[in-house]
Amino acid sequence: MKKKTTISLLVLLAAMASIQLKAQTKKPNIILIVVDDMGYSDLGSYGSEIHTPNLDKLASEGLRLKEFYNNAICAPTRASILTGQDQHKAGVGYFDVNLGLPAYQGYLNKQSVTLAEVLKQGGYSTLMSGKWHVGNDSTAWPNQRGFEKFFGIIGGAANYFNANYMPLAGNKYPVIIEENNKRWHQADDSYYLTEEIGNHAVQFLDEQNKTNKPFFLYLAFNAPHWPLQALPEDIAKYKGRYNIGWDSLRKERIKKQEELGIRDKGQTIATRDAEVPNWDNLTYDEQQLWKAKMEVYAAMVDRMDQNVGKVLDKLKALHKDDNTLIVFISDNGAPAEDVAHGRVHAARNLGPVGTSGSFESQGKNWSFVSNSPLRSFKGGLYEGGMSSPLIAWFPGKIKANTIEKGTAHLIDLAPTFYEVAGAKYPANFGGNKINPLTGTSLANLFFKGEAIKRDQPLFWELWGNRALRSGKWKLVSAFPKNQWELYDLEADRGETNNVAAQNPELVKKLSLEYLQWVQKNDVVLDFNLIKPATMVDIKMN
Repeated sequence: MKKKTTISLLVLLAAMASIQLKAQTKKPNIILIVVDDMGYSDLGSYGSEIHTPNLDKLASEGLRLKEFYNNAICAPTRASILTGQDQHKAGVGYFDVNLGLPAYQGYLNKQSVTLAEVLKQGGYSTLMSGKWHVGNDSTAWPNQRGFEKFFGIIGGAANYFNANYMPLAGNKYPVIIEENNKRWHQADDSYYLTEEIGNHAVQFLDEQNKTNKPFFLYLAFNAPHWPLQALPEDIAKYKGRYNIGWDSLRKERIKKQEELGIRDKGQTIATRDAEVPNWDNLTYDEQQLWKAKMEVYAAMVDRMDQNVGKVLDKLKALHKDDNTLIVFISDNGAPAEDVAHGRVHAARNLGPVGTSGSFESQGKNWSFVSNSPLRSFKGGLYEGGMSSPLIAWFPGKIKANTIEKGTAHLIDLAPTFYEVAGAKYPANFGGNKINPLTGTSLANLFFKGEAIKRDQPLFWELWGNRALRSGKWKLVSAFPKNQWELYDLEADRGETNNVAAQNPELVKKLSLEYLQWVQKNDVVLDFNLIKPATMVDIKMN
């Protein structure tokens, strides 16, 4: 009897050890959350008054970066997110429009593999809910690029209450909503798109739970992208909050950023954009319209956060919250599309701002606040156009409530996820030689607080705008002026003091490095050679 008991105990101990070993070696789940056209300061944990408790919880229990860079516009950013490549190397140097050159073909090329393709080969379930925007042709849709489950919009924008065309400069911008390669149809005003994106993410997690695989979920909200449309109960939360106007609100946010430690007190604040009027100079009626716009914008961010909460609740219900890495970013800064959108869409406004008949936009005046304390807007390569919040959360692995400088980029996400997942990045895939990764894994930054070690500067080109970041220095030029400016971002992140004239040798050195990058990535240096006759059709994106 004693012998049998001993044997049983040994078997039990061996089984427990096996279970423990499996638990220790179990691959983590990965969730990447991307929002659309949200500024640097629009989360509570980055200085905002907008109610974002779920993302703020991830921030307080995880890590925030002060400096994380995107590509300043939707499609090029998403190309780099999905492939880990510079946008031109992935084929989306300009937009989701084919300009007749491989680097500007407007959809992901076959020499770049997606996160889904790599992680799927690594044993992961691959799920996506939200905005695609890196290929309009069905051969380049998510299910054809590695995602096993997909729901969302294929193009750059959509109504939030229906799938009708979008009005733009007198044209009709088509809206395609798909679920696993089948057109998704619902009655007008029977849904709210942000809710559907969240609901499908939860549905996919439930379905995936029947497998024994880890999962990768790409949750790409189109909120708070134009048009300003929100649910009445969310708008009601912010009634009267923005009566103070953008001048006072910007001061509030910058003060809160200092208190949070997101902004260093010694750093400069961007000067006021010349096109932003003083709030007190507006008429009463103008103020009423503008404050209503910001109430709706805040409501859209709020509802996005509520849907992040749904996903977090589902993770906890499935007992997967302790083995999941979550990373949150925005695809670019808040936009400067105010006057263009207001004029173009005014005739189409069939109801007050916020309703399904409204096509108003947040506007440069409020975007100036959203991007606080940074300079410029979406589409530009000053800090306000290309800087995003980044939150990383992994219980027990990432130290709670930490803030790091970071100076990271979209191209760093893929190597990070592959390292965390133990996934092998292929040299060849589908009969094609694959471009090597150029980013740096953020794993040591996330899990050990170690500074990023980068051999090369970071580079950008967008619509003729150019930029380079090397250490504390940033070289930048705006199209069509094409004149290099130099900023010391350690002291002057507001980009208020151009020191190019005082540092000619440094400008020369960095500009030569930029030219080398241009050659390696097939970038067209003179944008006038490929610039479309009209760019109106893409300003909404």
